[in-house]
Amino acid sequence: MASLLKWAKRAIRRAPSPPMRFPTSGFEIVNTSKILDEERFEEFKAGQYYPVNIGDIFGSKYQAVGKLGFGATSTVWLARDLEAHRHVTLKVYTRGEDNREEFDIYKHINQGNQSHLGYAHVRTALDIFTIPRAGGDHYCLVQKPMWESFRDLLYRNPTHRFTEDLLKAGLMQVFLALDYLHTECKLVHTDIKGDNILQEIEDKSILEEFTNTEMENPSPRKFIDGIPVYMSRRFGLPKTFGRAVLGDFGSAVRGDEKRNHDAQPNVYRSPEVMLKTDWSYPVDIWNVGVMVWDLFEGKHMFYGNDPDGKGYSTRAHLAEVIAILGPPPLDMLKCGKRSSEFFDEDGKWKSNIEIPQGRSLEQSEEFLGGKNKEMFLSFMRGMLQWRPEDRKTAKELIEDPWLNS
Repeated sequence: MASLLKWAKRAIRRAPSPPMRFPTSGFEIVNTSKILDEERFEEFKAGQYYPVNIGDIFGSKYQAVGKLGFGATSTVWLARDLEAHRHVTLKVYTRGEDNREEFDIYKHINQGNQSHLGYAHVRTALDIFTIPRAGGDHYCLVQKPMWESFRDLLYRNPTHRFTEDLLKAGLMQVFLALDYLHTECKLVHTDIKGDNILQEIEDKSILEEFTNTEMENPSPRKFIDGIPVYMSRRFGLPKTFGRAVLGDFGSAVRGDEKRNHDAQPNVYRSPEVMLKTDWSYPVDIWNVGVMVWDLFEGKHMFYGNDPDGKGYSTRAHLAEVIAILGPPPLDMLKCGKRSSEFFDEDGKWKSNIEIPQGRSLEQSEEFLGGKNKEMFLSFMRGMLQWRPEDRKTAKELIEDPWLNS
């Protein structure tokens, strides 16, 4: 009987889908004078990108359907998993890009406690494999397709701001993700920003729509020495929005190891990173606090533009932090390897740049009033503290009164 049941299960299991046949003509050829997508990068000129063609099959089961995006180290494609009968994304890395540490992080995340509420808000890896190629193989990361990022959503709104309700809902999910990473996986993300918080695709019709559009109206492309470069496409607008998911673990590190190397994008950089003291999980909390200003106030909290006209500098950034939070604690300065560049032995600012005036947290917040503003600022102060140990944890922030009001 048992063998009969096994036979029956195999018999009713769906056979792999046949590959689709995509058009080989009828598409626009982009003028050679126009720089298209990854063509702008030196890595392309050096032949480091894998020449993906729409319709190609990778890993014996993933068929490329269309191009979603590109970067300096990869191209991203929507694909059909012919065996699992679902859509996935393929992130095809440039040749020579060593991603083994990032892939180890993804494997570590997958081994965590999947019953934790935050697991569903972390973008995981479905598969990792290599694409063989003469001169050097290419890594490929397979993940669930996602809609747009918080940053994209921000610019869909004419005001370039999240509503209060949207902000609260989004942050609650980000803190769940961080609690999972910090407590279950012992990982520090180090790169939390609107670009790396994505929305799950709940409305699967936009995946079919994307595929059908590629069949009926093939993507514009050009060929350089026989190598194709496709124009990226965007997904359509879904009928419903899925949950927020934290992605991109290319900069993630283990949180239980002491470290003081540079980390985080410039304007999101935490005080301990700027001063070069040991840092860990609280850098992510600072990151979220600074990101809130982007999403809700419609501007950066810090810019770090040096008056010498050469762009970002740590001294300009620290001056802005002092304007918002006041001077840093002396005990923290004594631990910083770079503190003496900016402060004297008594903790007084000595850098040749003025502290901005009229920049307190209260003065910087422009859209709330009364008790609601007080609660919001209290929430913000839970994240924006000089000392890492004075910041609240993700678990504590999930319970914040303003976030739950």
